[in-house]
Amino acid sequence: MTAGALPRPRRFVGCGGILLTADVWGEASSPPLVLLHGGGQTRHAWDRTGPRLATLGWRVIAPDLRGHGTSEWSADGDYDLDLFAEDIRALVAELGDRPAVIGASLGGLSSLLAAGESPRAAIRALVLVDVAHRPDPRGFRRIVEFMRRRPDGFADVEEAAAAVSAHLPRRPRPDDPEGIRNNLRRQGDRWVWHWDPRMLDSFEGRMDPPGMAERLLDAARHADVPILLVRGGNSDVVRDDIAEQFCDLVPHARRVDVAGAGHMVAGDRNDHFIEAIVPFLQGIE
Repeated sequence: MTAGALPRPRRFVGCGGILLTADVWGEASSPPLVLLHGGGQTRHAWDRTGPRLATLGWRVIAPDLRGHGTSEWSADGDYDLDLFAEDIRALVAELGDRPAVIGASLGGLSSLLAAGESPRAAIRALVLVDVAHRPDPRGFRRIVEFMRRRPDGFADVEEAAAAVSAHLPRRPRPDDPEGIRNNLRRQGDRWVWHWDPRMLDSFEGRMDPPGMAERLLDAARHADVPILLVRGGNSDVVRDDIAEQFCDLVPHARRVDVAGAGHMVAGDRNDHFIEAIVPFLQGIE
């Protein structure tokens, strides 16, 4: 298995029978590791991370969340956080072998609820990537505003790549903008983001609703697994004091910061992200 090996496709059945598309790297006999992307992303957010972790001995499963990529959309446009958590419970049950889970942003919130609320998903460990119990509203709004821009899409892939570079000015612009094609779909003569636009209504109501911070903290305390919070050193979504508070209130959680990374830690500083999580993953039973 080499770092550039192509993934194998797999499909899972989520809550209500929704079909979830996934990429899989690694040997079937290796311990499973599930990678869950953030809102507005696809499984291709892990295209560099997945094969690297597979070479280190894991069987890596990276699904598109419902409404994202080539997974099915919610028929009624409902993208409540509980539905994502139910999808994760179903995926973990279908795997049938307690996986470690790495969840970024939306993937992290969903996996935290799946692991800490009844019925608890049978997982081995949880890595939360730049997500805790309470977001910084400024960073959260910046993401939603970016997702709301250009509802009519882009003329070509290069135009979409330029929009991403403007949104992430600290990240070097890729030499080949074609890599972003996986996050786009064709709509007539335009390219639009590869997710259901109806999700935005759910996202905006999720910023910090009453009781949610307490619910997430309670789920974290009841998740009977080791938790690692990986914060981007330059994150505008998870403040330093919130990350510290999360670890103070969740005794089995610890934290590491990835210097120079923003909210999308694995995309910003992939090598450093892997260096941050591997000791934790290697230490779980």
